[in-house]
Amino acid sequence: MRTAFDEAERRAWAGQADAYAASFAKLCAYPVPALLDAAGVREGVRVLDVGTGTGSAAAVACGRGALVTAVDAEPGMVARAAPAAPEADVRLAALPRLPFADDAFDAVIGNFVLNHVGRPREALRELRRVARPGGRMAVTIWAVPAAAGQALLGRAVQAAGVARPAHLPALAPEDDFARTEQGLAVLLGEAGLTDVVCDTLTWDHQTTLEEWWSGPAAGVATIGQIVTSQGPLVIAEIRSQFEALCAEFSGPGGALLLPHAALLAHGRA
Repeated sequence: MRTAFDEAERRAWAGQADAYAASFAKLCAYPVPALLDAAGVREGVRVLDVGTGTGSAAAVACGRGALVTAVDAEPGMVARAAPAAPEADVRLAALPRLPFADDAFDAVIGNFVLNHVGRPREALRELRRVARPGGRMAVTIWAVPAAAGQALLGRAVQAAGVARPAHLPALAPEDDFARTEQGLAVLLGEAGLTDVVCDTLTWDHQTTLEEWWSGPAAGVATIGQIVTSQGPLVIAEIRSQFEALCAEFSGPGGALLLPHAALLAHGRA
C-alpha cells in the first residue's frame, strides 16, 4: 500500500526524466561501479536494478556481461533507460511490490531508491524476497548530515527564508531511520541479510552553476518541488542566494566542485 510520501514522490517525478538527465543524473551515477562490485555483478549474473532512473547502473551491468532486468516507477525514466541499456529487460514497476517470483535474481541493486520510498523496511524486504538464497544485495542512500556540496541548494532555499511546503510530506517517524553507516546496516539486517557491510563514499561532483540550478528550476526532486512551489520573486531570491553560495565551491574554468557523501550497504540474502 502506498503512503502519502509515495504518492508525493510519484507526482514529483512525473515527466521529469529529461530534466533529471540534464542535472542530477551524472551525480547519482558516481557510485555505480562500487555498487555493482558490492553486489558481485559480473558475466552471467542475473541482476535486478530497482529504481533504474536513466539506466546508468543497468548499462554498466550489461557491459559486464550480466543478465539485467531494470525497473522504474516513472514511465519517462523507463523510456530513457531502455535505449541506454538496450540489452536489459527494462520495465515499469515500483516498490513495495515487484512483479517477480521469489529468489529470481542472483544480485539485486538499488541506487538511491530507498530515498524515494515511504516504507524503506518494507522495500528492503521486497528486494530480499526476489534475491535467491546466497545472492547479494547492495543499495545506496544519501548520508545525513549532508556533505557540503549536497547541502548547497538547501542552504540557498533557507537563506531566502523559504520553508518546506506542507504539501510535501516527510516519512512517518516509525518508517524513518538513521542515515548513517550503522543505521543503514541495521536496516539491511532487519530485512534478513547477513554479512552486512556499510561504507561511506565521498567525492567531489564537478558541474556548473547553470547545470546545478537547472534541476531545481525544473522541479526535480524535493528541492525542485520546494523551489517551483514559490512565486517568481521568491524563486529569483533563491537563485540569487544560490549564486552567492556557489563562490565557496568554484573550481577552474567556472566549474563547481561539490563535495558529496553517500552510504553503500551490501549483504547476502
